[in-house]
Amino acid sequence: MKIEIMDTTLRDGEQTPGVAFSEDEKLNIARILLEEVKVDRIEIASARISRGEMDSVKRITAWGREKGYLDRIEVLGFVDGEKSINWIVESGAKVLNLLCKGSLRHLKNQLRKTPEEHIADIRQVLARAYHHGISVNVYLEDWSNGIKDSPEYVFMLIDELMKEKINRFMLPDTLGVLSPDETYKLCREMIQRYPALKFDFHGHNDYDLAVANTYMAVKAGVSGVHTTVNGLGERAGNAALASVIGTLRDMCEQVEISVDESRLTKISKLVESFSGIRIPANKPIVGENVFTQTCGVHADGDKKGNLYCNKLAPERFGRLRKYALGKTSGKASILKNLEELGIELDQESIAKVAERVVELGDKKESITTEDLPYIVADVLGSRFISDKIKVLNYYICHAQGLRPAAALSIEINGQVYEESATGDGQYDAFMKALSKIYDKINKPLPVLVDYIVTIPPGGKTNALVETVITWKLDKEFKTRGLDSDQTGSAIKATVKMLNLIENGHM
Repeated sequence: MKIEIMDTTLRDGEQTPGVAFSEDEKLNIARILLEEVKVDRIEIASARISRGEMDSVKRITAWGREKGYLDRIEVLGFVDGEKSINWIVESGAKVLNLLCKGSLRHLKNQLRKTPEEHIADIRQVLARAYHHGISVNVYLEDWSNGIKDSPEYVFMLIDELMKEKINRFMLPDTLGVLSPDETYKLCREMIQRYPALKFDFHGHNDYDLAVANTYMAVKAGVSGVHTTVNGLGERAGNAALASVIGTLRDMCEQVEISVDESRLTKISKLVESFSGIRIPANKPIVGENVFTQTCGVHADGDKKGNLYCNKLAPERFGRLRKYALGKTSGKASILKNLEELGIELDQESIAKVAERVVELGDKKESITTEDLPYIVADVLGSRFISDKIKVLNYYICHAQGLRPAAALSIEINGQVYEESATGDGQYDAFMKALSKIYDKINKPLPVLVDYIVTIPPGGKTNALVETVITWKLDKEFKTRGLDSDQTGSAIKATVKMLNLIENGHM
């Protein structure tokens, strides 16, 4: 059975508080969703929102027309006479998702109309849509409450609208009130009553059940489900794309899905960047920690036959399994991380390093794989890493009305270099000065991929700041710095990165 995935990140996802995608961002998200992730359809906007929304839709539909995707690009419209249809015609879109009232309570209290009046209004919009060659799907807004509280109204509405040329009836749990059992029962009731119709399920996550409800809707027999990247959406958000795909692929064996799951991490990181909404570290499939084992027993078990792995292999999603370092780390975890760095130690040395890692973990210090060479050098007095690069002096200035400036003196393998630069911020100015030096000596600098600053909860103005920077040079790696000053902690993380590369560990 083929299940269509309709992603509504660019419409429902953009209703997340504080999220507003630019035209270029919308086009790039749309392109990757359709061409690389290979979802079946995307919903990209609501009609009549703004001039900027119109410009974004025009760009996406022009691209979609050129690529042959126009029938897979949808726009939400309203029962408002000619207004939404005229907007959609101007935008170049060809698919309308018409928002109708799916509960009698919403109809009476919000529109203050009778069911017969609402149906007449819907037919007026449908007639104009068909006149312009626009195909139509219908949302039954607040369907989950409607089918429970006023089922006779829901059935009357569908009985009338099924006479029209409507492609899909979309069943939203608008307020996220359904349980998985209710979702199965109510979706099954719709499918058995109207076996010739195509139904989509649209879940919201108010009780953290959107993915579970989406799964049960598929089990009940719906032919399509709606998602957003990273679960963006109003209030608690929508069913997360990656979680839905992982769940359906592994738990509904008879289901066929077009999505390329190896691209889910890419689109997730892109939307994280564009939206400014960080992915929780423990978010299934795309979270930072979900393929990371912390317990040493787990690392040992994986070494002896992947005893702590499930079907959600990280390689499916373009990721790798990691073994975290902390107070619960055992020798197996240490060994896995040393292997990644190409460092070989005897068992006695590994035990000493493990003791130090546990000691640091007890002090609540976070430890990355890239910290290990420094720990090894500290514990064993070895030369696995040395300070081949030292920042001798730096001066950073940020004055109101002037661009931040930095002057840098750095020693690289005994040779001193000096440079200065301005930038968009103090750390940016420092990096531009460093780039000038590295350009002179023909050394590559990695790309900064991510930058996270952490201050302990309840920390005072003099609290220590931890900066963790993710770099990419052939592969991604992280370094961290700790200082009472944010820029100082970032510079420490940067110097650590330079020495890791200079010592051949990256």
